[in-house]
This record gives sequence, C-alpha cells and structure tokens, in this order.
Amino acid sequence: MGYHSSMFSALVLDHFRNPRNAGTLVSPSAQVQATNPVCGDILELAIRVENGAIAEARFLCRGCTTSIACASFLTELLTGGTLAAARSITAESISQALGGLPPATLHGAQLAADALRLLLVKLP
Repeated sequence: MGYHSSMFSALVLDHFRNPRNAGTLVSPSAQVQATNPVCGDILELAIRVENGAIAEARFLCRGCTTSIACASFLTELLTGGTLAAARSITAESISQALGGLPPATLHGAQLAADALRLLLVKLP
C-alpha cells in the first residue's frame, strides 16, 4: 500500500525527512529493539539517564514514513524529560502530537510506544 504525502501532517513529513537524534548512543542506560511483526518495521531505541532525567535519546529505524517520524518525535519528547513523563507517553499521544496519523499508519506510533515500554522496564 502506497502512502501519499497529503495523508500526513507537515510535522510528520518534517520528522521523516529530517529525523532528529538518529544514530547509536554511546554508553546507554538502556537500549531495546522492537519489531512490528505485521509490517516488518524495526526500531532500536536507546536512552542515557543522568540525575533522574533523560539526558539523551537516539534511535535507528528501518520502516515506513510514520515509523521513522514517530521514532524521531519520540526522542525529542524524551530528551530532557523525566522517566515519569516518559511513562505517560502512548501511541495515541504521539499520534495526536503529530497532528493525527491516518488509521492505516498508526502502527508507526504503536511501534514507538512499544519500544518505549520495553525500554522503561529495563530501568529502575
């Protein structure tokens, strides 16, 4: 199924075309890989926690427009925030903050949220 750029908000397209915090993180406090078994998208997410705050977040993603955009957006949400704030992030909140994802592409936000959940259980 092909997606037309008019399906996405300007913010989604900006994060897809200019991903923030892409790459590996040296000495992460936690790092995970999440996969969407239906579409095959893969997201690696890593954070470094210092003094109770998320000092840095990075991602690597092999996936569709929304998976990459949601991962990029998620790292911006996480950086500088607390673990408590990170625990309140959901697929729905990511989608809404990005201007609302079409139902057929919500799996990108779900993949980001799934990776975050996996990551948070690795931390105290």
